[in-house]
Amino acid sequence: MKYSVVTGDIANSTSIAADKRAELIDRTSALIKSWVLKPEDAEIFRGDSFQLLFDDVAEALKRSIQIRCWLKSYHDGTEKDSLDARLSIGVGDVAYFGKSVLDSDGEAFHLSGRAFDEMKATQNYFQVSTNDPELNEQLNIILNLANIIITQWTKNQAEVIFLLLEGKTQQEMADELKIAQSAVNNRIKLSRWKEIDKTMRYIASLM
Repeated sequence: MKYSVVTGDIANSTSIAADKRAELIDRTSALIKSWVLKPEDAEIFRGDSFQLLFDDVAEALKRSIQIRCWLKSYHDGTEKDSLDARLSIGVGDVAYFGKSVLDSDGEAFHLSGRAFDEMKATQNYFQVSTNDPELNEQLNIILNLANIIITQWTKNQAEVIFLLLEGKTQQEMADELKIAQSAVNNRIKLSRWKEIDKTMRYIASLM
């Protein structure tokens, strides 16, 4: 069985005041734990880094986009730069399940962690790694193009895409955000979500 391990961190987290940063980390921890079958399959470590384990690559891709939306839509008035996340998804076997995702081991963990360490020296924010180098090249050419679009999402666009991925209808999003349904629809169109959604579905189909 193939598993997907998401390793990431919060970009620009130091632009937030220390007390607000602690609050954001706590809220992020609660969020990612709500996405997995077992709370121990999602953990925060080293302050603003995190790791999640999924048994479905489509779910890993979906939640990775939601993490980016969650951070992009965060604003407390103190951060100098918009927040985002660097995310590395490793797809492969899991050899050992520990007490938490941080204690587990296997191919998916090695692929995710190795690629994440390499990403820190680049401007890449989204990467998928398998044990097939040729497939990796194909996947990441596609993801690099998708990343250009995702990186440009505004706070308003990000909060709508986050709710869309939660399964909300446009009217439910409008009610929650206290805006017109037409405004929700416009934000979705401007985010180029139709194209991003097709891209993620295609990537998942390759694995």
